[in-house]
Amino acid sequence: MGMFTWAEKPAQVLQQGGVIGPEERLPWPQTAAMGVQHVIAMFGATVLAPILMGFDPNVAILMSGVGTLIFFLVTGGKVPSYLGSSFAFIGVVIAATAYAGKGPNTNIGVALGGIIACGIVYTIIGFIVQAIGTGWIERFMPPVVTGAVVAVIGLNLAGIPIKNMAASSFDSWMQAVTFVCVALVAVFTRGMVQRLLILVGLIVATIIYALLTNGLGMGKPMDFSGIASAAWFGAPAFAAPVFSAPAMLLIAPVAVILVAENLGHIKAVTAMTGRNLDAYMGRAFIGDGVATMVSGSVGGTGVTTYAENIGVMAATKIYSTAIFVVAAVIAIVLGFSPKFGAVIQAIPLPVMGGVSIVVFGLIAAAGAKIWVDNRVDFSDNRNLIVAAVTLVLGTGDFTLKFGGFSLGGIGTATFGAILLYALLSRGGSRPAAQAAPRAAR
Repeated sequence: MGMFTWAEKPAQVLQQGGVIGPEERLPWPQTAAMGVQHVIAMFGATVLAPILMGFDPNVAILMSGVGTLIFFLVTGGKVPSYLGSSFAFIGVVIAATAYAGKGPNTNIGVALGGIIACGIVYTIIGFIVQAIGTGWIERFMPPVVTGAVVAVIGLNLAGIPIKNMAASSFDSWMQAVTFVCVALVAVFTRGMVQRLLILVGLIVATIIYALLTNGLGMGKPMDFSGIASAAWFGAPAFAAPVFSAPAMLLIAPVAVILVAENLGHIKAVTAMTGRNLDAYMGRAFIGDGVATMVSGSVGGTGVTTYAENIGVMAATKIYSTAIFVVAAVIAIVLGFSPKFGAVIQAIPLPVMGGVSIVVFGLIAAAGAKIWVDNRVDFSDNRNLIVAAVTLVLGTGDFTLKFGGFSLGGIGTATFGAILLYALLSRGGSRPAAQAAPRAAR
């Protein structure tokens, strides 16, 4: 990128405990190595989300790279961030397409139309923020609301791995083995392995699965023929969007959650770098919104800023936006490898189910963490009622019909939380502390 140059810092800066800022970079070899690390960090979730929705993982990884480059350009290279598949879409996409949980989603078109609609709403919010700032978002979506909505995204999905992803008793036991593997990696390892807990746990569980099935003949054996026959390079399975009003109305509200996530992430990066990035908030929303529209238009997932990558930045103290350009290019190359897609398709369903239990649980727990981090006061009845009602609406999949259109669990919970909070704020209850919404992925 001729127009954009980063100030090069020697690698010694890090040994002396220094920080590499967004407009700086390490020498290219170290920058490239960091780029690889960021690809690995976002990888597990970016590939898991499309599989759970029946999308092509190669398209998702390719579009995460393209989306990251779009975000980089729109924010002028000032906001260090990677855009990967958003989990906020999983529940609504499964609802819109009636996806069964295995193999390609035959009804992917209507989901893509909805993802594009969501990107449009998100981009519009970005332009409003660009014009008048973020105060209004923080007023509508205080931490009690964002925490409840984020928790619901995880809880609404809980039935999928448990009901759909274990066909036999052996499969259920394998799911348990998988989440125990992930848990052991999360607690008893250190450094990079711990950062990659989902990926490492998944690999260990897959090896155990292969030993028990292919080795001891206990369950459905793994099939490696697809990997052998897949080409190293080739175009992924692109898909075209179909615009259907019910699906668009179901999926577009996810924009509210993406806003909360992105806002929380930028606040986190601001806190870590000591540079105020609030001026770029509108641009970040626009970049993310445009990337989501572009991704949805070819068969990719909706994208969002990634907590995993923010975790890597916090651990390494390297906030250079150059590493994200490198990471994006690597992701684009991987997207054009059918061999890589075949490896992912070979992962046994119960192992994916066990990983899903952890991932959905982590989303639910991230919602609770928002409450804890922002010291939400549950002795205030307003907060208590908003959280209580939202959690059950979302988990029980409460649905409201408006003529031909129905709004399902995540939608009723999101709008219910915002409207209930607004309604109850009119009352005489004492004001909750103003704090920025923190969000999960």
